Amino acid sequence: MKVITGGLLIDGNGLDPVPDASVVIDDDGRIVEAGVLDSFPSGAEVVDVAGKTIMPGIIDCHAHLFVDVKPMHEQALEPMTLRTFQAAQNARATLDAGVTSIRDPGGTPLGFKMAAEQGLFPSPRMRISVAVLSQTGGHGDPLLPSGINQPLLPLGNAVEWPNGVCDGEAEVRKATRAMFRAGADFIKLCSTGGVLSASDEPGATQFTREEIAVMVYEAAAVGKVCAAHAQAREGIRNAVLAGVQSIEHAVYVDESICAEMKARGTFAVPTLVASLWVVRKAEQYPGSVLPQSLRKIQEIGPDHRLGFQMALESGVRIAFGTDSGVGPHGSNLEELRLMVEAGMTPMQALVSATKTASECARMDSDIGTLEPGKLADLLVVDGNPLEDISIMEDKSNLLMIMQGGRAHKDLVTAG
Repeated sequence: MKVITGGLLIDGNGLDPVPDASVVIDDDGRIVEAGVLDSFPSGAEVVDVAGKTIMPGIIDCHAHLFVDVKPMHEQALEPMTLRTFQAAQNARATLDAGVTSIRDPGGTPLGFKMAAEQGLFPSPRMRISVAVLSQTGGHGDPLLPSGINQPLLPLGNAVEWPNGVCDGEAEVRKATRAMFRAGADFIKLCSTGGVLSASDEPGATQFTREEIAVMVYEAAAVGKVCAAHAQAREGIRNAVLAGVQSIEHAVYVDESICAEMKARGTFAVPTLVASLWVVRKAEQYPGSVLPQSLRKIQEIGPDHRLGFQMALESGVRIAFGTDSGVGPHGSNLEELRLMVEAGMTPMQALVSATKTASECARMDSDIGTLEPGKLADLLVVDGNPLEDISIMEDKSNLLMIMQGGRAHKDLVTAG
C-alpha cells in the first residue's frame, strides 16, 4: 500500500482542484481513495508531495512509435530490426515525458506491444492499429513515382504489417479483417489526402462513404472502432457519417460537420503541434521533408488552428494527440500549450489529455482519472499547470511518473 499526500489534486474530471489531497494505491496498482483524507491505512508507505500537483498520466491518442521523420535515404537503409530498437527508445522517451498511455495509429506491430506489456522495455501502454488503410494513390499508399516505397511507415512481412492499400468494398473488407488478424485494436483509415504523402493533396477526398462503412461494420463486428486521417471537408464528412469514432487532424471542418460530430459523439484529435514540426524538421534536417510536403503544410497550417477553434466552440469532444514521430518523441506535451493558446483553458486541455483521451482510446475503465478502482497512472508535477500549462513541457518538472502503481520515475531519485 502506498499513499501520495499533501499535493494539489487534479483528478482529470474537470472539477476544481483539491488542495492538500492524497491518493491511496493498493498493492495491485489500483487507486483505493483519492481526495482529502483524515487517516491513512496502517503500514502504508507515505510520500509527501506538499506544494506539488498530483494528476493523471497523459494519454496521447496519436503517437507513431515506429516513425521518425528523417532523410528518406537514411530510412531506406535501416533494417526493420534497427527500427524496432529505435521504437523502443521512442517508447521510453514518450513515457519519460509523462505520457503513460498512447493510441498508435500506424506502424507498431503486435509483437512490439506484447514485448512492452511483458516489461521488456519501458513504454506507455498502447492501443495499436498496426498499419493504415488507404486507397491506391492515397495518403497511406507508400509507392513513390520512382517505383520504390516511401519508408516512413514500416513495411515488413505481410503477417505483422498487412498491406493496407485497398480499393472497393471487397478489398476493404479483406484488408480490415487482416488488420484485426494482425492484432489491431482499432482501424486507422485515410479518408483524405495528407501532408507527408508524396502523391496526393490534403484537400483530396479518399475512400467512398460505402467503403468506410464497410470498415466501420467489420470493426463493430469484433467490438472495435475506426479512426480516420481526415483533413479535408468532404472526407471528414464521409468518415463521420459512416460512423468512425475519431477524426484525426480535423483541419477543414465546418459548422454542419461539427454539429454532426457533436451529435454522434465523434472525437476530434487535432495534433496541432504536427504542423509546426513539419516546418521545423525541414529547417533542422534538410532532405527530411519532401518539397511538396513543406508547401502543403504552409498552405494548411493557419487553417489547422481555425478548425480546432471551430470544433472547440461547437462542443465537439477533443482528445489530445500529437502525431509524435513527425516531431521528436518525448516532446508530446508541447501540444497542451498550443491547445491553450488556441482557446482552451488549462483545465480543458488537461481533461482532453486525460479523461477524454482515455475515452477515445477506449481505456477509460482503467485510466484517465484518479478515482477508486482505476489504475494508478499518475504524475507529480513541480508547480501548478493550471497557472502555467507550459511547465508540463519541461521533464524536470515531472517529479514522479507512475504507471499502474509502479514508479517509472520516483520522487526520491528524481534529479
